[in-house]
Amino acid sequence: MYMKEAVVNNQVGLHARPATFFIQKANEFKSSIWVEKEERRVNAKSLLGVLSLGIVKGTSINLIADGPDEEAAISALIELINTDFSE
Repeated sequence: MYMKEAVVNNQVGLHARPATFFIQKANEFKSSIWVEKEERRVNAKSLLGVLSLGIVKGTSINLIADGPDEEAAISALIELINTDFSE
């Protein structure tokens, strides 16, 4: 299991379009991936799960992955967050 913290700094947070990019990136990996905000943990590959966290600009989240490509998965998702979800 691999875990890393990230802060979402884009204007709209993890909502609609950025969340879609996030989920698409998460689905590229075989590992199980979760997003944790405070006491809630959801599947990072689930749009409804990610949107239900209500992640806004400045929110600190934990990304957790477990599987064969866990470190690569977390690194790719952190990079996506750090570039404000620009494709």
